[in-house]
Amino acid sequence: MKPIPNIKTIKILRILFLGLTLCFGISCKDKSDAKELNTKPEEVTAKDILGNPDYLAISYGGYRTNSRRVQPTITQLKEDLKILSAMGIKTIRTYNVHLPEAVNILKAIDELNKEDQKFEMYVMLGAWIDCKNAWTGFEPNHNEESERNAAEIAHAVELAQKYPEIIKVIAVGNEAMVKWATAYYVQPSVILKWVNHLQDLKKKDKLSKDLWITCSDNFASWGGGGDEYHTEDLNKLIHAVDYISMHTYPMHDTHYNPVFWGIKESEMQFPIDKKIDLMMDRSVEYAKSQYDAVKKYTKSLGVNKPIHIGETGWATYSNELYGNNDSKAVDEYKAGVFYRKMREWTTKQKIACFYFEAFDEPWKDAGNAAGSENHFGLFTVEGNAKYAVWDLVDKGLFKDLKRDGNTIQKTYNGNKERLLKEVQLPGILK
Repeated sequence: MKPIPNIKTIKILRILFLGLTLCFGISCKDKSDAKELNTKPEEVTAKDILGNPDYLAISYGGYRTNSRRVQPTITQLKEDLKILSAMGIKTIRTYNVHLPEAVNILKAIDELNKEDQKFEMYVMLGAWIDCKNAWTGFEPNHNEESERNAAEIAHAVELAQKYPEIIKVIAVGNEAMVKWATAYYVQPSVILKWVNHLQDLKKKDKLSKDLWITCSDNFASWGGGGDEYHTEDLNKLIHAVDYISMHTYPMHDTHYNPVFWGIKESEMQFPIDKKIDLMMDRSVEYAKSQYDAVKKYTKSLGVNKPIHIGETGWATYSNELYGNNDSKAVDEYKAGVFYRKMREWTTKQKIACFYFEAFDEPWKDAGNAAGSENHFGLFTVEGNAKYAVWDLVDKGLFKDLKRDGNTIQKTYNGNKERLLKEVQLPGILK
């Protein structure tokens, strides 16, 4: 027969039990409590961030001029980060570490963290990967890699070790495997080599085990395109990464593959905004089809890993293939509708979407100021909010914020009728 504990012992046990219960509850709820109190949780991981509607993502570069020789200052970067934070962005994607901007972005975030305990921003750090002879004037050798890839990866590792509380993902290469990137693409074996290297560093505790490793590339490069991409090295890469970061750009295919682009005969009687709404519905469905193609291929390999969107976007101006002299795809209105529909779909499906991009960057097509690559931003270089985010201006989110001394105001002075007068429509969908 077991001894019966006295009343004093029972009271002590009850107090200990309640204490343990409270501690467990606090530990389990620290992230949700932090959200309610509008303070940062103590630690989040890539798994917590990617696909979480509370951690919207965007692609970011802070360049203001038509040359990357003019680096944005830390003060300028902090201005941009405050603007992005105000609109609910908490995860940004960068593209390389061989220029000062990447380091300065991390410094800017670190300083903002110290200035304001409520500030929260994380980074998907890009490590640029090239083939041999890329950008040199010599014939690119797509079967060998550039000697400086090793230095790029080493610097990315160094930064991830220095800023583990900020860097949550390393992306090995940007559109580095897709074959239309003729100036620099590499074979999947090169990306696989560096992904495995980073995964090995995690196993050796030289990088955080919670740091996710991926490559950010075109949907076709991830097996969602032609059979020429379905190689054994790609299959190994899909097994090696922590998640798949794929790109989808319906805007480009308004010229190259316009199977979804145009107005149906049955829609001709609709007003212009209704026509565009239906056109952009089909554009988003096209993006979904590319996402589904990647998902289908990975599942055919027995892989069931997260698939997130590393890039998608819609330019607001172009004098090229997507402008009014060709597919008539780009303007602020169509871009704004696409942005909102993509955010709606990806948020609902808990897919991270690193929308391309935050601000216009004139260096991307320095030889053609009207080129589409210069006009993918949600904001102009001066800091004016394009149609996609007019509603955020109305909500007063940018009230006390500036970019290079300029207050955040709506383009077209917020006049939607004036904006629509500049919109042109494509022909009847075949």
